[in-house]
Amino acid sequence: MNPPTARTTARALADAFLGAREWQVPALVARGRLVLDAEPDWLTDLARAAVTAWRVTPHDAPAELARVLLAVPGVFEPPVPEMVTSGEDGEDDDEDGFLVWAADEEPEGWQGARAAAPGSPRVVRWLPAHTRMGRTPWRVAPLDDLADVAELLATDLDHLAWYADRQGRQRAEPSGRLQLYRRHWRVRPGRVPRLLETPRPRLRTAQRVLLDRVLAPVPPHPAAHGFVTGRSAVTGAQQHVGADVVLTMDLAAFFATVTSGRVYATLRTAGYPEPVADLLTGLLTTRATRDDLATMPPGGSDAARAHVRSALAAPHLPQGAPSSPQLANLCAQRLDRRLAGYAAAAGAVYTRYADDLTFSGGPDVARRVGALRHGVARIVAAEGFALQPAKTRVRGRGARQTVTGIVVNDRTSLPRRELDALRARLTNAVRLGPSVQDLAAFDGDRGALRAHLAGRVAWVAQVHPVRGERLAALLAAVDWDPVDTHL
Repeated sequence: MNPPTARTTARALADAFLGAREWQVPALVARGRLVLDAEPDWLTDLARAAVTAWRVTPHDAPAELARVLLAVPGVFEPPVPEMVTSGEDGEDDDEDGFLVWAADEEPEGWQGARAAAPGSPRVVRWLPAHTRMGRTPWRVAPLDDLADVAELLATDLDHLAWYADRQGRQRAEPSGRLQLYRRHWRVRPGRVPRLLETPRPRLRTAQRVLLDRVLAPVPPHPAAHGFVTGRSAVTGAQQHVGADVVLTMDLAAFFATVTSGRVYATLRTAGYPEPVADLLTGLLTTRATRDDLATMPPGGSDAARAHVRSALAAPHLPQGAPSSPQLANLCAQRLDRRLAGYAAAAGAVYTRYADDLTFSGGPDVARRVGALRHGVARIVAAEGFALQPAKTRVRGRGARQTVTGIVVNDRTSLPRRELDALRARLTNAVRLGPSVQDLAAFDGDRGALRAHLAGRVAWVAQVHPVRGERLAALLAAVDWDPVDTHL
């Protein structure tokens, strides 16, 4: 029989302690006796350490409790050189096959197996951990354990284990029906290509449920205007109207750089127990396959390409999942708080629309915009994100100031050239039908072209309601009969 490890013993005792009727030393010691083949001298010390660290039972944190027990002085020996990989030795996964550690990696101090002190008792029984929701200020769906997740998503734990792919087996799978995502590269001239990752129907359905029941009740930071009910690119741009200077910056590979560790931390903040947060993290994140990374199209600098490739190889938010926009906002809360506080201290206004950061202010901000720019870059880097230097812009009153494509010099408006081009495009389509060039851009798909034009009209209507109505009337008058197209 293999010798006991401190990790195994600490985890078994943590799960046992969580089932105690009261959070008191005698009750915890009694539970500890049930899992060991003998009562060691240090069992009381571990129980005392647990009740000292928490005044009430930490039902949502079995792994954190195990780490506290492992750190009690004089109980366990230092780590041995041999490394143990989770899920490979048969004892590091819980009964349902899910890890109880943070999503990215095991916590510091757990990477190596530790031998228990010589003569330590063995774990002879593993009592299930009774996990429950922690405190939360939001009306999120209560999910006390993995069974609750399966019930919410109307499936079983085996399917959830496959969807979550916590062992990363999908990375080596070739494209096909076994892949949980459909992936394709979108080429962008002169820029790093973007990998679109669209979940297959069953996983997408599960993500929509999690969006509605788990993510939507948690409010994003007030500075976030993208993908937020009641806010938009227009509301964000309105915050910067009439400024002496407007500074715009762009986050590189925003969704890809939202790591699974950030997702896990966000779900824990929402009150979900560690095993539940870990499972949900797997359902809401993915990794690019080796084949996809190997077929990355050309575009962008070597450094920018390496950044995107590295981010996509790690668990990240998929750009194409219904849950990703809201989750990206929640995971950027700390970034938003820091940037908003820094901007306020400098007398500036800060907003974010997805990956677009905007700062504006009066004469004092204009004089010190260089310092503001460098300070923002430091905060962004400290928060684990990266900027696209080529997309940083500083515009004074004498230039056209735009925020997410909206002109904000004196009021919110769209560039005249953009409006005229769209009106001419629709007018010609009314007279002659959709152009060959337009249809070619959408591979002859008239429905896709019509949807694209409808989106452009809706965008104008947000900024210019009256002009939007006129353009909508033109779009409605287009004959989409496929008989003739003009050049």
